[in-house]
Amino acid sequence: ALSQERSQSQSPRSPGAAAGAPFLSICVTDPVKMGTGVQSYISYRVITKTNLPEFEGAEKIVIRRYSDFEWLHDRLAEKYKGIFIPPLPEKNAVEKFRFSKEFIELRRQALDLFINRLASHPELKQSEDLRTFLQADEEKMDRARSYETGIFKKPGDFIQMFKDVQSKVSDVVLGKEKPVEESTPEYEKLKHYIFELENHLAEAQKQAFRLVKRHRELGQSLADFGKAIKLLGACEGDSLEKVFSEVGSKSEMLSIKLQREADNLLFNFEEPLKDYVRAVQSIKATMLDRANAFRQHFDLDQERKYKELNLEKMKFMNPEKFSESETEFSELKAASEEATKRYEHIVSVMNDELARFQEQKTADIGLAFHEFAKGQAKLAKDIADAWRSILPKLEACSSS
Repeated sequence: ALSQERSQSQSPRSPGAAAGAPFLSICVTDPVKMGTGVQSYISYRVITKTNLPEFEGAEKIVIRRYSDFEWLHDRLAEKYKGIFIPPLPEKNAVEKFRFSKEFIELRRQALDLFINRLASHPELKQSEDLRTFLQADEEKMDRARSYETGIFKKPGDFIQMFKDVQSKVSDVVLGKEKPVEESTPEYEKLKHYIFELENHLAEAQKQAFRLVKRHRELGQSLADFGKAIKLLGACEGDSLEKVFSEVGSKSEMLSIKLQREADNLLFNFEEPLKDYVRAVQSIKATMLDRANAFRQHFDLDQERKYKELNLEKMKFMNPEKFSESETEFSELKAASEEATKRYEHIVSVMNDELARFQEQKTADIGLAFHEFAKGQAKLAKDIADAWRSILPKLEACSSS
């Protein structure tokens, strides 16, 4: 199946690799419904096989649910600024489809792809949070999640949150101008490309969804037609019954092939396109981090320049306060330099990430379209062969 090919294309070496070569192989499998009513959810077995020394053993099996994957995603997004964190499948689903076989398999496939992308990323695969996710028992996992979601938040976090809110309120009240934004020809070109890519991918995914729907509708119509034509033949009797029965059987056979091709389109064509729509949204989230880092760098740099001028004046006009102001300026200068480093780090990492993204996108989308064309060609041949095989009998019937 293509879903396996896509996961493997993102994965590092497997246990079948050359002897002694480092590998980290992860599989998300065995979805099981847990609980009842509104408290129900799907759990998954996450199987890790590796020979990396930082892991506890050669094989580990843990039980995880969607919110555990979400915790891992959010932790990585917070720690690894500039990196395109692989996307998760959508959190919410229409209630009546939430536990359908199709939805569960689509989500399992997407979660498997997510975790294997992490495992194949040169930076993310070294994350302590990833190792916790892959190895911790359920009690330790719950404890890690509780700590990070705020139950044990440090007082300093609340102080910073208050300052952030206070700053935003002040901006609104004082009617400050819109914060300055990074604007270079190269970055403007990148932003334009990302927004265009998102729009075109979303449109392609929408049309792929329509293709899936049309295949299913045509498959159902052929099944219904097959039953109807068999009943018509039975009513007619004689030679017509045999010919109409064969037409009906061919219709029902083609109905099954169309339904199978609809499933193939859903999992191996529409879903990869949807996955890349989500991937572009991850890039946009990184661009937002870059924008915030640039504003902080710019604001602190401007403030540093302003304070530096004031400090020179104070040296002569108010010597008794000069020492205190000099200390404050040193702290501001250090903060400004740190903000500049953060911004420049994000820019550097993003450049590497874009190269990786383009290479992987070309491979994944190319594979999806190859499988689409191959499936359509086979379906067209099966349909042509089926109808061609009964043409002589239909011609004989019509000429008699």
